[in-house]
Amino acid sequence: MKTAFAFAAALVCAASLAQAEDLDFTLGNETSSDLVEFNVSIAETNNWEENLLEGGYLAPGYEIGVLIADGQDTCVYDIRGIFADDTSFEEYGLDLCDMGAYTFTEE
Repeated sequence: MKTAFAFAAALVCAASLAQAEDLDFTLGNETSSDLVEFNVSIAETNNWEENLLEGGYLAPGYEIGVLIADGQDTCVYDIRGIFADDTSFEEYGLDLCDMGAYTFTEE
């Protein structure tokens, strides 16, 4: 049986600051390829943060809980997913607090 992921269900981007709120949401993969890299970036910036999958992957048909503890008090992020088949997908200006979940799907 294929392992869904080789890492803890809660992923941490960076140490949180004392007054900042952590952002919890669910990440799903409904594509036909393993998600091998997942990056977020505050919507106002032009740089992707580190890979939140930390060397693991998210297999098709699975979902995990993601914790972004980056010390920011924003909910609006850009996201990028890179897949084992060398495809990638980016989406911008997502309010992850309101959404509560994001799922990569085939177009």
